[in-house]
This record gives sequence, structure tokens and C-alpha cells, in this order.
Amino acid sequence: MKVLLTSIESIVPIIAIIVLGYFLQVRGWFKDSFGNDLSKLIMNVAMPVAIFTSVLKYLTLDKLISLSGGLIYTFVAFGLGYVMAFLAVKLFRVRPGRRGTMINTFVNANTIFIGLPLNIALFGNQALPYFLIYYITNTVSTWTLGVYLMTSDSKDGESKKAQEFNWKKLLPAPLLGFLVALVFLILRLPVPSFATSTLNYVGSLTTPLSLVYIGIVLAKAGLKTIRFDKDTIITLVGRFILAPIIMVLVLKFFSPNMVTPEFRTFMIQSATPALAVLPILANQGDGDVEFSTNVVTLSTLLFIVVIPILQTLLG
Repeated sequence: MKVLLTSIESIVPIIAIIVLGYFLQVRGWFKDSFGNDLSKLIMNVAMPVAIFTSVLKYLTLDKLISLSGGLIYTFVAFGLGYVMAFLAVKLFRVRPGRRGTMINTFVNANTIFIGLPLNIALFGNQALPYFLIYYITNTVSTWTLGVYLMTSDSKDGESKKAQEFNWKKLLPAPLLGFLVALVFLILRLPVPSFATSTLNYVGSLTTPLSLVYIGIVLAKAGLKTIRFDKDTIITLVGRFILAPIIMVLVLKFFSPNMVTPEFRTFMIQSATPALAVLPILANQGDGDVEFSTNVVTLSTLLFIVVIPILQTLLG
């Protein structure tokens, strides 16, 4: 019961902010161009700053070095996840515009905004170092291959936009934020307190604005976009069933005697919902924004049920 209540408590604020965005759009508070402007603000300003501050807040160089073994396990699991996701896209003939969302949902999770508070609530601060290892892998995966797949996946598969290779897509602003943070971490560069406060304010905009954006997309498309079609079911199975299975097999193979907090942390994080920024990335790549919104919304709702089940299986 405690696990169920913790899951619900972590989800209710997210759903409430999505509803707020939906309501304000329906009421006509936002112009048609506001959604695109909001996505640019999140991707190019708020998200890079949020990643920069998160790395410096939760990581130290000593922690990074001491837990390097966990990085290997999680990168292997993520690599296998990409392989399975690509196979699913081919096997089920997923149409252009949805492929990036499906692959990202198979592999990458909403770790920092849902996974972190849940992990602390379930396992306490002693499990935080293990969470950070998963967070690093998830961040690198999301903002390298993940973002490239999203922004290159146009609904018009034959369009020039989809075929052209853009080097800037390999180094998006959020990844730059992560790389700059690593430089500060490795060189032990101090950040002035006034700068830290400013960056924290800007970075904290990421989650609420992303959720408001999801509400705006839902309002524009209509609630009819929330549905369980074939592609959505496959995507959710990949997120909540396949990803945890891959993770447990990798951990049992490489480290059968892994300490319990680390094992449970990796397992719980492997089953957290899809990234809240997927609709924004889909919008930038001219992908199927409604499908991305549907996946994010349903995975967030189903998370309430999935996590207690997984926690029970973990004992």
C-alpha cells in the first residue's frame, strides 16, 4: 500500500499540470504559435540549464569514478534496448513520424522528474549514488542517439527534411549542458552562489513547462488522441515489460552479487514513464506529436500500477 501511495503522490502533480495546460488552451489563453515558442524555450534554455544544475548538484567526481562499473551495465542494457526497439519498428512496420517516439520510449525514461523522487521515497538517500549512474546513462542516451532519432523522424518519410543530415542534431543544447557540467565536475570549477540560484530558477522551469506543453497538444488534438492503438500498445510493452526484463538479465549476467539497493534502483528506473519532452522533440522533427503525447500521457498514468507490481516482484 505504501508503494502504491508513493507512486500516486509522484504522479498527481504531473497530471494536474497537464490538465492546467489543457484547460488554459481550451479557454483560449494561448495563441496558436505559443506551443512552438514554448518548445523552443524548453529545448534551448530551460532543459540545458536543468541538466547542468542536476549534474553538479547530485554528482561528484569521486562518486562518478567509484560507481563506474554500474555505468557499464546500464550502457549495455540501453544498447540492447535500442536493438530490440529497432527490431520492433521493422517487425511491426511502424510508420514514419512514430518511430523515434517508439524507440525512445523503449530505452529512455523520465528519470530526473519522476524517477528521482520515487527512488528517494522508496530507498532513501543511500541509494542516490546508484540513481545517478542510471541518470548519466539515460541523459547521454537521450541527448545523443535519442534526440537525433526524434528530430530526424518526419511524418513525411520521403521529405528532404528527413533525408538531410544535420550535424547540429548530434550536439543539441541539452547535451551541451551535460558536457559543460562534466567539465566543471572534472576540473572542480566553482559556480558562484548567485549564478547557482539563477540557474536553479531557470532549470526548474523545464518540468512544468513541458507538462503544460503536453496539455496544449492534447487540447489542440482533442482527447480522442488518448487511445490504445497497435503502435501505442507495442511502445508501452517496450517501456514497462521489455526494458525491465533486459535490465534484470544484464545485471544477473554481469553482476549476480550486486548489492540490493543498486539492483533495485536500476530496476525501478528501467520502468519509469516516457520522457515528458518527447512531444516537443517530435514537434521539432515534424513527427507525430499526437502519438508522442498519447504515449507520454498513458505511460505516466500506467506508471501508478506498474511500479507497485515491480516493487512486489523485487520483494
